[in-house]
Amino acid sequence: MTSVSKGDNPILKIDFPDPDVIFVDGIYYMISTNMHFLPGGQILRSYDLIHWEHASYVFDWLDSTAGQTLTDDQYIYGKGMWAASLRYHKGTFYVMFVCNDTQKTYLFRAERIEGPWRKQVVEGFYHDCSLLFDEDDRIYVVYGNRKIYLTELNAEMTGPKEGGLHRLLLSDCEETSLGYEGSHLYKIDGRYYLFMIHSIPERWRRVEACFSSDSLEGTFQGGDILNDDMGFRDSGVAQGGIVCGVDGIWHAVLFQDSGAVGRIPVLVPVTWTEEGPIFGVEGEVPKLVETLVSPACPNEDYHYTPLSDDDDFRYGFRWGESQQIRANHPTRESFSCFGLRDIWQFNHEPNLDLIFRDEAQGRLWIRTDKLSLNLNHARNTITQRTVYPYSCAEVDLDVSKLRDGDCAGLCILQGDYCWVGVEKKGATLYATMYTHTSQEGTWDLSPVRGDVVESLPLEAGEQLIRLRVEVDFADEKDEATCQILRRGTREKGEWRRIGAPHKLLFRLDHFTGARFGLFIYSQKEIGGEAGFSDFRFSTEKAL
Repeated sequence: MTSVSKGDNPILKIDFPDPDVIFVDGIYYMISTNMHFLPGGQILRSYDLIHWEHASYVFDWLDSTAGQTLTDDQYIYGKGMWAASLRYHKGTFYVMFVCNDTQKTYLFRAERIEGPWRKQVVEGFYHDCSLLFDEDDRIYVVYGNRKIYLTELNAEMTGPKEGGLHRLLLSDCEETSLGYEGSHLYKIDGRYYLFMIHSIPERWRRVEACFSSDSLEGTFQGGDILNDDMGFRDSGVAQGGIVCGVDGIWHAVLFQDSGAVGRIPVLVPVTWTEEGPIFGVEGEVPKLVETLVSPACPNEDYHYTPLSDDDDFRYGFRWGESQQIRANHPTRESFSCFGLRDIWQFNHEPNLDLIFRDEAQGRLWIRTDKLSLNLNHARNTITQRTVYPYSCAEVDLDVSKLRDGDCAGLCILQGDYCWVGVEKKGATLYATMYTHTSQEGTWDLSPVRGDVVESLPLEAGEQLIRLRVEVDFADEKDEATCQILRRGTREKGEWRRIGAPHKLLFRLDHFTGARFGLFIYSQKEIGGEAGFSDFRFSTEKAL
């Protein structure tokens, strides 16, 4: 008898938008939009669709452009990898997606979910694409915004098949603020089902639609099948994949806009009728459920590794050995972020020549090699996702190697970011809280340094300071507060709030949920270093 797993909607409570999900050999795998964070194409693993852990990163880097590497004052915030399609066909895993900075379509394939993944570029640009491997060995991709197209690919999947099928499947009305996109195409019991997202015409609210046809050359008919916000901000739930898993039970994994924390996955039960699929609890109007019960793996005691976690930067090997560890170590998945634990992702492509890990002291050092206007341009910032409804991060900062004009510390990274840390002016170090509020539009970041909310001079010889950032997402608060701890350990000192609460806002400029980040950037001279140790992550408020 299959055991069951219980949980609450939304699942994960972290930013994991545009999900696609598959079920292979008793394991669920899910991929998401990673935008500008690297390694990219993160795939999660689950045995019950409720609890998830890291399984793999698909790629370390893509094309190493100036924007992807944060050089020449360029960046790819809000661009990068969008809405991947994850498929498994005849012993091979496939991941296909577009990048909005390069305007290319990428295809990766591997025989194991852990990789190695092989990269190729597919001719054409297929927005929010969905792969379909049909029984006759023909391969299709469905894609588009407002106008949804189907294109047949050649056998090598390098581009459209010469003389292959290419047609417009659907067009959405012009009155909707978001036209059909986020395509997911499946063939189930001989019929083709196309799932998409769009907005209702009268106001912004995501809804899920489904159209079906007996043939890819026939007419797709259908309409909206889910319009529910679970009582949260009038924020609808939509866009994602469907999967048949344990015991032949169907589910969909969609997402919901959830404020500054980002776009959070929601698990939706799916039942099939003669008229087609029903998303949610069947009734006059289908509804989502808050309490979940799902078939689980037989091992009820299985321990999922956290997606955000503490780190002492002591891994039992030297930094120079990290590439060998990743290639040969049986637990290499735990060190899959360029030799760091898989809980981390870099904000843009890192320069590994500027990163050093002191195994003995448990300290991660980051050095600068360019001048930066503000945090948005800081190279080698390492990040972790925040968790709804509350997250707290702490870290020790060694400022002994800062140079004049350097800023370093702990940030909450988003378009409207804030950070707490240390700024060096001349020979004096200042504990500082900075804020930055974006004034620009999509993909344009305000060209300003930000605002100093509070700054306190440190005493001579004071070179180690502990930093804390708390983020409260509950009740639409979306607010960050900063604290510092001076002169010694937590037992010897007292936490002091610095600055003021800062309002966070999910914008299209970064297009991601708020993340904690460890950073350094230089404003006057390059070569300064910041050391980070004893990182602590918590989702429980201190009493």
